[in-house]
Formats: sequence, C-alpha cells, structure tokens
Amino acid sequence: MTSDLISSKELSKIDPVFGQLSFDNHEQIVFCNDKDTGLKAIIGIHNTVLGPALGGTRMWAYNNEWEALNDVLRLSRGMTFKSAITGLNLGGGKAVIIGDAKTQKTPELMKKFGEFVHSLSGRYITAEDVGMTTADMDTVREVTPYVTGISESKGGAGNPSPITAYGVFMGMKAAAKFKYGSDILEDKSVFVQGIGHVGESLVEHLTNEGANVTIADINQERLEEVSSKYNVAIYNGNDIYSESMDIYAPCALGATINDDTINKLRADIIAGAANNQLADESKHGRMLQDRGILYAPDFLINAGGIINVYAELENYGKQEIIRKTENIYNTTLEIFEGAKQNNVTTNVSALKIAKDRIETRKKEQGK
Repeated sequence: MTSDLISSKELSKIDPVFGQLSFDNHEQIVFCNDKDTGLKAIIGIHNTVLGPALGGTRMWAYNNEWEALNDVLRLSRGMTFKSAITGLNLGGGKAVIIGDAKTQKTPELMKKFGEFVHSLSGRYITAEDVGMTTADMDTVREVTPYVTGISESKGGAGNPSPITAYGVFMGMKAAAKFKYGSDILEDKSVFVQGIGHVGESLVEHLTNEGANVTIADINQERLEEVSSKYNVAIYNGNDIYSESMDIYAPCALGATINDDTINKLRADIIAGAANNQLADESKHGRMLQDRGILYAPDFLINAGGIINVYAELENYGKQEIIRKTENIYNTTLEIFEGAKQNNVTTNVSALKIAKDRIETRKKEQGK
C-alpha cells in the first residue's frame, strides 16, 4: 500500500488508472458519461470484504479529469478504513461528479447518475457529500434503492452533517484528554477551517463548551453569518498555519497538512472533519510525530456521517447512532495509546486496527 499523492501532470505520463499510486488495489472503477444530461462521473469501489461499498457522492468543478480520478480513489480508499475502524459491516466506495454543483446540477443529471449506481446491483451504495444535499439523495432514490441519507420524512436518517460534526467533537475531546490530561475544551483556542454544514455544527459544539473559536472560509458571507450566530472570531490573516492555537480543525478539502504547512503549524492537536488531511500519509504523519503535534486520524473521527446513514441499512434509531458516534472517543484514545506503545504515527496505528479487521474477515471467508 502507498499513500503518496501524484500530480495530474505526472499522471498523464503514466498508466492513468492502475498506474496511480492512489489506486491501491481498487476492486472496480466505473466511468459514467451521459451526453443528454452532461453527466461525467467516476465511481470507485475500493474494497468489499466487510460488505457493500458505501460512500458519498461529491460534485466538484475539478481542474481536469485526472484530478477527479485521483480524488475518488483516495476518498474511496479512506471509506474502506473508515467503516472498518468504526466496526461497520461495509466496504469502501466513493463517487465524484465533475461539474459545478451550483450551476450544473439538475434533477435529470442526478437521476441519470442514480441509474449508473443501480447498474452496480448494490456493490456500491451512495450518500451525500460535498456539493450534494439530502434532497439530491431523495432524487437518486427515485431510480435506485442503493442510496442512503435520504430525508427523514421518506424514512431515512436525514442530513448526516450534524452527526459527523459530533464525531469530530468526540475525537477532538479524546485528543485533548491524551495531550492535556483533560477533555474539557473550555478556553482552548480552536481554529475551524471550512464552515460548511459540518464545520458550523462543530462550531456550535465548541462554543457550547466554552472554547475560543476562530473560523476561516473562502466564503465571506458564510463567515459573517456563522460569526454572528455563534459569536466567534473571523480569521482575516493570510497564513492560518502560522497562527498560535491549541487545536487546528480542517473541515474543508483535504491535503492541508503538507510540506508547506507542517513546519509553520503552531498547534498542539489536529482534529477536523476533512478527508485525507495528510497529503502524504507516511511522510507527513512522521513529520507531525517528530514535531509533537497530535493528529487524530480523519477517517476515524469523521465517521459519524457513515454511522448515521448506516442506520438506514440496519434499521437502528437515533439513540444507537449517538452511542456508536460517542464510541469514537474511546477508539481515538485506543489509537493514541497504540501509537505511543509501538512508537508509530497515529495514522499507522489507526490503519492497523482497520486492516486487521479486514484481514480477519477475509480469513473467515476463506479468501
């Protein structure tokens, strides 16, 4: 397994799929195209040992198709480990739709995408992600049953964002417990980067506990709205990574922990909702360890969303959703202790737990 990123420019020089470093033994990749609706999508199924591949659909205006492919591969791989470490009987998958969700998304496009999902006969189950809403999942549900995160009025678990944020909050408290000896976040300075649905919900939890929250986002109107609602500061500087803080919470897109940012970062803890926060898992995990910055692996602490939508498949209620999400606290502490005892990075410690569960299931299946 490798976790190195590769640029879209470099991708064009090599085999574009199997040659990708992020391919990492994916079972299946489906390219979806429809001229009439303008749909261009990619579905990645990384691993189905534990169960059908479940993961959200992201709609994003990628710079090119190589970038979209790399993203779906990294995201679907992450979903494998997210489900495994959380104890869910699910595999890892993800989908991306290439386009601007604000101007190019239509009901017809979503239905056509749903038809492609349906053609996989349940090997992949989709859900909400960046650029998508619960209403979009309701539209997809019109053409396929292989979708979760639909409206509560239609029998679904609803918007997963609040539960995702609650899981991140649990992981952050566990990190504080390990680092400071107490999980109380009152008066801790927390910088939340990205205040979409998950980021805002996280801000609410943090302010309710008395943390000193600063928010950052590319959308100024959104910043002012959330700042006013929760009475939190807006970051107006040019380099958030150089600011002094207790906790850095990346809640936008991934790879913000990289060669350029790690040496500048002035935080004790990294705990956020974004996927694939480490641009290079191995290298940057070690760099954080060397600097004494405690990293809460994203694929664990942001698992509240998949716990929420998994409820639709297993027919359990809100109480069980909350219980499973709160258990992220215990698993996070287990990972930190394992990393300390074995002198490995927290990311390596988390991956070991996830991989061990997959390997155990493979042996049970005689594979």
